[in-house]
Amino acid sequence: MLLIIILLLLSLLLVIKSADFSIRYSASLAESLSLPKYIIGFVVVALISVLPEMFIAITSALEKLPAFGLGTLFGSNIADLTLVFGLVVFLSGRNLKIESKLIKNRFLHFGALIVPLLLGLNGYYSRIDGLLLIITGALFYYLILKNNVYAVKVDRQKFQIKNLLFLALSMGGILLGAHFTVKYGIDLAHSLKINSALIGMLIVGLGTTLPELFFSIKAARHHHDDLALGDILGTVVADATVIVGIMALISPFSFNSRIVYVTGSFMILAAFFLFYFMKSDRRLNKTESALLFVFYIIFVLTELFVNR
Repeated sequence: MLLIIILLLLSLLLVIKSADFSIRYSASLAESLSLPKYIIGFVVVALISVLPEMFIAITSALEKLPAFGLGTLFGSNIADLTLVFGLVVFLSGRNLKIESKLIKNRFLHFGALIVPLLLGLNGYYSRIDGLLLIITGALFYYLILKNNVYAVKVDRQKFQIKNLLFLALSMGGILLGAHFTVKYGIDLAHSLKINSALIGMLIVGLGTTLPELFFSIKAARHHHDDLALGDILGTVVADATVIVGIMALISPFSFNSRIVYVTGSFMILAAFFLFYFMKSDRRLNKTESALLFVFYIIFVLTELFVNR
């Protein structure tokens, strides 16, 4: 069992480091196209940050292990909405300033997160459900960014083909690491005789949040709070809609509806508390971050209890 744990951690490390390189080279590529920082943070970095979960979810769907992928996606979202935001506040050493446009868009975030839960109440995602989820994600990004449309202009002095090549290589690293993460995650679940979805939620899901955590801490330390917030929230919506939708399109799947009723409810509650704290004084402070930590602990204990 120890060997399986070591191999799982090494596979996850490959995913995380490859995602870190993907973020770095995609951001450089975006800058060479003269994209503004808001777009780089909310779209480019957020979509690259979601690659670990996406490849793990797709791999689990192809290998007929959808519960593992779904658990990873929902578990990652709950960790992002609680632990990651809290750690960004504590490790950046300052409160996060919340812009009014983020508060105004909170209902779009809630709507996007509720759709996959409603479609999954029967414990099954069909290809039609998958298509609806992808459309939901696309509509969300359109509504968020419709007032932030910019012309793409290539800066040939900054554009370097090596950024494109290294981006492709790092994405290959994510794909390889995702394959072995699923393999050893399932092996560990079998060894411990526990639900594979639980491994996805509490171990793999937590690990896949590291790319957005590192990026958001750097952004917050440089007082680019909109980048930090945009990256995390953009990743959460992509996980819940587009990635789940891709899984269903690849292979429609059944799952224990407890994932929706329990884990999904925690995801919505986490989003509710986070936006409540953000709206209260337009800042996210250390006290509120500590409460988010407590929420995550309650989530973990609940999942351990219902999956025993």
